[in-house]
Amino acid sequence: MTSPFPKAYADFVQRLRVPAGFILLGGFVLLAHPTWASILYSLPLILTGLWLRAWAAGHLEKNQDLAISGPYAYTRNPLYLGTLIVAAGFCVAANDPWLPVLFAAIFFLIYIPVMYEESSHLTKLFPGYAAYAQGVPLLVPRLTAWSQSPKRFSWVIFKRNKEEKAWYGALAGLALLAGKMQFLRYY
Repeated sequence: MTSPFPKAYADFVQRLRVPAGFILLGGFVLLAHPTWASILYSLPLILTGLWLRAWAAGHLEKNQDLAISGPYAYTRNPLYLGTLIVAAGFCVAANDPWLPVLFAAIFFLIYIPVMYEESSHLTKLFPGYAAYAQGVPLLVPRLTAWSQSPKRFSWVIFKRNKEEKAWYGALAGLALLAGKMQFLRYY
């Protein structure tokens, strides 16, 4: 799969993923004006994104096997899609119009090129990846499964991927919002 991004750029932004997360966190803390209603409205999105990430993590054996089961039968990047949905939920919870703009820019400038770079890596690693990539979209899911793999969700694989950290992070984010809401009430 040919990337619309230069390889040097994709390599560079791949190293920026973690620092970009801190930029988002800083923007989140500074710009958020949460209310109990905004937090409540955000929960379906946050939980949906976390569920998708968990489902994907239980099917992904990184660099060992081409994941085509579970959510990977619908999108090649369910973990990133889950992250996008969780982030959308936190944008709702934060109740600020600039946070979705900031997140969308970072997602497009960093995560989309990373997805293409990972596709290139997987093409080299797995002979069947090209056919899989031909039938399964990069991010936006298909409506029907590309394959009917017999492989099922595995808690062992889920734990190996340490996906519970996403749930802890979401709880910390919600606690941060609740704390900021209380702080803003007094100041």
